[in-house]
Amino acid sequence: MTDPQRTLEVEVKFDVEADVAVPDWSIVSAVASVTAGERRELDAVYFDTEEAELGRAGYALRRRTGGHDAGWHVKGPRLGAGREELGWPLGDGPVDDPPEAVRAAVAHIAEGALAPLARIRNERVAYEMLVPAGEVIAEFVDDHVSTKDLRGGVERRWREWEVELGPAAPADHEALFEEITRIAHAAGATEATSESKLARALGV
Repeated sequence: MTDPQRTLEVEVKFDVEADVAVPDWSIVSAVASVTAGERRELDAVYFDTEEAELGRAGYALRRRTGGHDAGWHVKGPRLGAGREELGWPLGDGPVDDPPEAVRAAVAHIAEGALAPLARIRNERVAYEMLVPAGEVIAEFVDDHVSTKDLRGGVERRWREWEVELGPAAPADHEALFEEITRIAHAAGATEATSESKLARALGV
């Protein structure tokens, strides 16, 4: 398996009720236009040890299909403004057994056997916010999430919004996120009750 792709995920999240309309993100001062919504059907299974070694250390390991970044992913704990994510292609190995390269990436944290922890399915509509040159300053996603705790059997559903910085985002992104937050709150969104879908799926 090839070396992982490394990305830094910097985002802001919101909780939102089912009947709240998506805002017009073109009113953000740095945004020149917004793309039409792209529908994505995402399906992910998360893994951890029986002792939840990954979760307790702030890591998450998943296998996700659907969307442009389908594959195996390892997300690290929050470092400053974001989280580093490592990504590998799906490959042709078993779906319930992480490949050796993925296991090696978390071997210093998780000594126990890895097994499925939760399944998260997401009906997503994604919009790109573009600067005048046509580059992406941020991506907004409207997520309708359904989850199942594979060990406890509890199922949950909710809707949330995420805005993740893109390649054209400024190094100092605080003002951009503050403006986006004001617009989201004015539309009816509230502060996210959980930092991650996995934590919410597990009720923690």
